[in-house]
Amino acid sequence: MKLVYWACFYTDSEDGSIAVVVPDLPGCTTGGNDLAEAIEMAIDAASGWVLTEPEDGKDIPPSTPIDEVELDPDMGKGFVAPIVLDMDSYTEKHGKKSIRKNLTVPNWLNTRAELAHINFSQVLQDALIERLGLSDRKGA
Repeated sequence: MKLVYWACFYTDSEDGSIAVVVPDLPGCTTGGNDLAEAIEMAIDAASGWVLTEPEDGKDIPPSTPIDEVELDPDMGKGFVAPIVLDMDSYTEKHGKKSIRKNLTVPNWLNTRAELAHINFSQVLQDALIERLGLSDRKGA
């Protein structure tokens, strides 16, 4: 799923850095040393903001129409530009929501594991991380 939000970019006249605010996502602010970095950071910040909403059981806010987006005059000189969020790609990399998997083990093994108070989900996660040679639980 791809989402488009309008971002407000504000340039700092002293050092040239750029602050970014995504008005439809309360509290979603970031910035960069130049325009390319500011755009990249805006996409990352907004994607992270949007990702937490469904994981927390909330709806994803809609994007405001461009003719209703206003720059904050207190932030100085700025411009409005769209940012595109590829939520499928971002979720694949950063999503933490667990999914349910069914598995089959022999009855005798299940009995012994239950008697030993084994957490099947944790054992499977640990085994997959080891098998895939992953250094941490984020898949990096």
